[in-house]
Amino acid sequence: MSFRHLALYAVVAGLSVYAWKDWFKSLCGLILLMAIIEHEDMPKTMFGIQGLNTWNMLFVVIALAWAASRQREGLTWDIPRHIGVLLFLYLTVILIGVFRAIGDRSYIQGYPLKNLISEELINTIKWGLPALLLFDGCRTRRRTVLALVCILVLYVIVAVQVARFMPPGAAFGDGELLNRLRMRLGRYIGYSACDISAMLAGASWAVLAALPLIRNKKYWAMGLLAAGVVAYGQALTGGRAGFIAWGATGFLLCVLKWRKYLALAPVVVILLPVVFPAATARMLSGFGQTDAAGQTTTDEDAMTSGRNVMWPHVIEKIGESPVVGYGRLAMQRTGLYDELLSMDMPFAHPHNVYLETLLENGIVGSLPIVVFWGILLVYSAALFRSDNRLYTAVGGLSLGLILAQIFAGIGAQHYYPRVSTLGMWAATFLMLRAHVEEERAQAGLVVEELPLGMTPVPMVAVSADAG
Repeated sequence: MSFRHLALYAVVAGLSVYAWKDWFKSLCGLILLMAIIEHEDMPKTMFGIQGLNTWNMLFVVIALAWAASRQREGLTWDIPRHIGVLLFLYLTVILIGVFRAIGDRSYIQGYPLKNLISEELINTIKWGLPALLLFDGCRTRRRTVLALVCILVLYVIVAVQVARFMPPGAAFGDGELLNRLRMRLGRYIGYSACDISAMLAGASWAVLAALPLIRNKKYWAMGLLAAGVVAYGQALTGGRAGFIAWGATGFLLCVLKWRKYLALAPVVVILLPVVFPAATARMLSGFGQTDAAGQTTTDEDAMTSGRNVMWPHVIEKIGESPVVGYGRLAMQRTGLYDELLSMDMPFAHPHNVYLETLLENGIVGSLPIVVFWGILLVYSAALFRSDNRLYTAVGGLSLGLILAQIFAGIGAQHYYPRVSTLGMWAATFLMLRAHVEEERAQAGLVVEELPLGMTPVPMVAVSADAG
């Protein structure tokens, strides 16, 4: 057993014991572990038992401690009714999709049933549960700030790992080294380059949104450095959809609140090719190609890595069952994957979140998912525009991460909870807690008693100057 494994077991054991004193802080530690959970050195199983690993064990302990402490802390389940209904519909869509896959396993006979249930059902639901616990327990300003910082640090740690495994030349070279080495991220960190690019696309803006919480200006440099580290890490991923998401997310945040910085947009566009030439070369791949006649053309296949050839086949398949789709693993179960493979297009999923949900869930199943995220997007934007510094930070965190997923979804990603999106789900439900507390304050409701002996002042009562 290596020293790293011993250190990990010690941390997990410590958090498990401490959970019975303060489950919320252990939950924040659990969220931080997401930065390394897919790392090559992270043990995936214990004693050869599927599903038995350090993260799952810690989560179970935290969930038990949370359940035991709810009465002591006086917590009540106060999620907005319409959000609760949408969550129920979201879960229903997931369950129906998996049950359809279980009932019709065409073309996936080699995929063991227990693995199908474990990966497509249990793990899908599991990655969303910490966000629900976060919402239930994050009812004070102190806990809100702690959760906010932990989520931001999660992305900073991911970016640091990227910088560790990718040499500086990959960012500052001509792009060839970046193209050649970016796939090593999946091997060493565990998250694919595309997933990391989408994860970090909104995180750098989220760090900037949290800067007003730093009262001592001399620490602003640390916040700016953290944002820079995240942006540098993203540049090393070479994820073009993530690059688009980063630019589009930043632009919308500026339109919503940071309008004075829109004047810097042309400067950023000019400086980016100078600062990160490899990322720019990767982004512009396919543009300015010279054909046999010497004419400059655009290679759409190179631009989209073959997605433009694959997407029409997916759209055609969607058209055969547009209302209810085909259920989970639709690419494989409909034979579309084998069809594409025969045409030298080894695409195992649609590489487009919108096509994926239509293919698997149809219009009926996609509707509650779209409405759910649309509402949370509106709530995030409203908090981001608030004069309260804490609301701005929480809203900016949630808004940045959601927008990044929306834009990056053009090239990949999923609407189902995934290991790579747990941070986004946690940020979203942290924002939802702030939204609920704000509405409660506007209604004149005051929290009379807070858990753990904290000052009995509602989070939302903090003024903009104090926040």
